[in-house]
Amino acid sequence: MSLLVTGSIGIDTVQTPHGTRQNVAGGSAIYFAYAASFFTPVRLVGVVGGDCPANFFDCFRDRPVDLAGLERRDGSKTFRWHGSYVQDLNQAVTVEVDLNVLAEQAPKIPPAFCDSAIVFLANTHPALQRRMRRELRSARLVVADTMNLWITTQRDELLALLAEIDGLVLNDAEARMLTEESNLLLAARKVLQWGPKFVVIKKGEHGSMLCSKSQTFLLPAWPAERVVDPTGAGDSFAGGMMGYLSTQPKLTDAALRTGCALGTVVASFTIADFSLDGLAAASRALIDQRCGQLRELVGF
Repeated sequence: MSLLVTGSIGIDTVQTPHGTRQNVAGGSAIYFAYAASFFTPVRLVGVVGGDCPANFFDCFRDRPVDLAGLERRDGSKTFRWHGSYVQDLNQAVTVEVDLNVLAEQAPKIPPAFCDSAIVFLANTHPALQRRMRRELRSARLVVADTMNLWITTQRDELLALLAEIDGLVLNDAEARMLTEESNLLLAARKVLQWGPKFVVIKKGEHGSMLCSKSQTFLLPAWPAERVVDPTGAGDSFAGGMMGYLSTQPKLTDAALRTGCALGTVVASFTIADFSLDGLAAASRALIDQRCGQLRELVGF
């Protein structure tokens, strides 16, 4: 099934206890697309400014990622983010952020992409996510991500989005903020009442929780001995999960559980190095091998 992702494309500067990397590839759509491409071809829709380096997308040279939906605006500047994990690897501190082109109109979806069956609306303004959803009428599975900024400033628009999608992915702090429930199980059930068929709550080093009307599934994170750069881990999780789901004929409970497990494993490669270097060192064979090990770890 065709998988489309739309979201941010950025130039990152990242500081962690393991060092600093400047002007590296970042953004939700970039991490998602790379992670999902281990399982299926990906259609990427996004926008950059005229300052984006010509070799920025060389990372996808050997990956099945279709960049026909990439828009370059010569009169604009690319989204930039400077984050620090020096104090806490579990929590990024935003040193500086420049929305630049992300504060402008959404990129156009190429006509050839409009038949996409599986869609992931990566983190961006919920009004733009809703607009994209309306343009992709052929999609049979639409999942979205969000963040605390939209929860606090665009709550009504976000709630309207939830009524139009099949799944929501967010972290534990965002789930509590959105639902005003401290208990994550209660938070997940409230989200389900607003429309989605399932919700995945990411809990960082403590794993994730999947909830639908028919199941609750808890999964630990991969026991990583060395975390170099957590940037993009959540987007990689979503990419691994959605990449796998796009290969399945139906959205079953078992498929969702396996998707979460594969998303967890893919994210474990992301955090092992800066930017996309951790994912670049992975392969489908290594992902499947680690997923088998994860299955053994949680069995009893």
